[in-house]
Amino acid sequence: MSRRFPAPLTWLASLLALYLTAPLLAGLYAAGSSGWQNIDSAALVKACGISIASATSAAAIIAVFGIPLGYILARSSGRAMAVLGFLVQLPLALPPLTSGILLLFLIGYASPLGQVTGGALTDSFAGIVLAEVFVAAPFLIIAARSAFSEVDPALEGVAASLGRGRLESFWKVSLPIARPSIVSGLLLAWLRAFGEFGATVMVAYHPYSLPVYTFVAFGAQGLPAMLPIILPTLVVALIMLAISGAAFGFFRASQGLKVPSEQVSSVPLPQAGSAAVTRQPSVLNIELHKRLGTFTLDMSWRTQARRLAILGPSGSGKSLSLRLMSGLDQPDGGNVTVDGEDRLLRPPMRRQIGYVPQNHGLFPHLTLLENLLFPRGASKEEARQWLALLGLEGLEQRRPAALSLGQQQRVALARALMRPVDLVLLDEPFSALDAPLRQRLREELRLLQARLDATTILVTHDPSEAALLADEILVLAEGRVLQVGPSRELFRRPASEQVARLLGAQNLAEGRVVGPRHIDVGEGTVVEVGGPDLVVGQRVGWSSPPAHVRLAQDGPYCGTICEVQPVGGVFELVAKLGHNVISLRAGEGGIAPGTTVRFVIDQEFVQVWPL
Repeated sequence: MSRRFPAPLTWLASLLALYLTAPLLAGLYAAGSSGWQNIDSAALVKACGISIASATSAAAIIAVFGIPLGYILARSSGRAMAVLGFLVQLPLALPPLTSGILLLFLIGYASPLGQVTGGALTDSFAGIVLAEVFVAAPFLIIAARSAFSEVDPALEGVAASLGRGRLESFWKVSLPIARPSIVSGLLLAWLRAFGEFGATVMVAYHPYSLPVYTFVAFGAQGLPAMLPIILPTLVVALIMLAISGAAFGFFRASQGLKVPSEQVSSVPLPQAGSAAVTRQPSVLNIELHKRLGTFTLDMSWRTQARRLAILGPSGSGKSLSLRLMSGLDQPDGGNVTVDGEDRLLRPPMRRQIGYVPQNHGLFPHLTLLENLLFPRGASKEEARQWLALLGLEGLEQRRPAALSLGQQQRVALARALMRPVDLVLLDEPFSALDAPLRQRLREELRLLQARLDATTILVTHDPSEAALLADEILVLAEGRVLQVGPSRELFRRPASEQVARLLGAQNLAEGRVVGPRHIDVGEGTVVEVGGPDLVVGQRVGWSSPPAHVRLAQDGPYCGTICEVQPVGGVFELVAKLGHNVISLRAGEGGIAPGTTVRFVIDQEFVQVWPL
């Protein structure tokens, strides 16, 4: 498909492209008048060989040392790293002759290092290599630093939770993902080394590299003899650029093409049925303490429930708690014990804790099957079982970008369970999804939980999600535990109005308890509620979702309509009830403000908390 670009951009780009290609065209025009008969072929071949060999040696040295340096610079912060990052880029800003002079201070015959080596580091092949390493290394280091910066550090944490150590995570995850940019940077470094003249002529005038030989020949024979001499340089440069482009295109293509989720079939998850797990629940005790600037996380939780949720607003410390448990971050103190054994005493790869980050954490350079086989000790037989169970058969060779969001989530869960784990940590797995997809994936996870021989801890800010997927909920705000307990009890009896709001309370009102399950809301109106008995005489707050307050001619409650608003396909009525106002839903309009209506409040859905 053709594209139209703004005219100023087209003209500016065309002018620079013309200038960059014009010298090549001029060289081709002068080819007929060049002095081909005066070329010393043997000397030219030797110089070309020296440049190719020295550039290759320099590139190898740069790769061995530059890739780790780029990784460290990408993963580290602080003033020292900033200064180091500046210094390693300095050769790019220096004139090549200046770089050569600086190298002579280090390795020249009069320097301590030169005296120890007997001057072997100058006017030698080694000197050429050292000069080329100095001027060309920044190209790879910058490319590697940028590439590693784009790799999500959480992927390394996921790799650790799958039994891989830090070095393995680097070799199997970070390096392959960053490889396309690193390969391009390495090829550019090779080209820079191959064409280096200034630093080389200062450090190692002999033996002649191709750029130095070109300079010498130009001084002796003039311009007519230059085209035959620079022809090998042009050929080698074009070949390396073609290799760079082909390699980058290959690596990009190997990542897989992204396809819309609606074009990928989604097989329903099998029902749990008789395959549900019936093992004895583990005793889980969590104590976590972490201070980050002005924020402090203090979490304490002891439970035997198998389905758990941490509920709270953004910035409450929910995701941080999972990172501390999995080993991505280190706590200032605390423990995570399963049946009395503290898993924080183990390195992350041996904690038997599965971790699934918000973006699912699939390795983009691996196929679906390779992702499943990544955990240490994973077997193809078990992977095939998960493929069949989760409806993923036939997708084994697809990469994550070619999977729907639902399929990605299934793969991430299956991968976390490919090795023995006691805990599966799910960090907001449904965030940023549209409502229909979110609801379907919730149902799938609920079915899968029934099959798991592990405890799941779900982080969410959605109370309906927590109610569906957790038997016990911990409510967290600003790093503090506000309330913890069985889901049903929390929704019926929040500890405070803040907890009630985090649990999605609507129709907030107040009253005084006049019976174990009765609240006087004013003007002689008493609301009956379900759940545990209340303390008579206590002032309380209470709420009921509008969906559970409905009009009824014989309803026990009477109120006056204050406001009528259309909400979707229904109408929301705001009615005065005692000293409070309460919202309810009506399927049809026609009820005007000031009308007296009767309605029912489903007592099982009324939340009550102390004031």
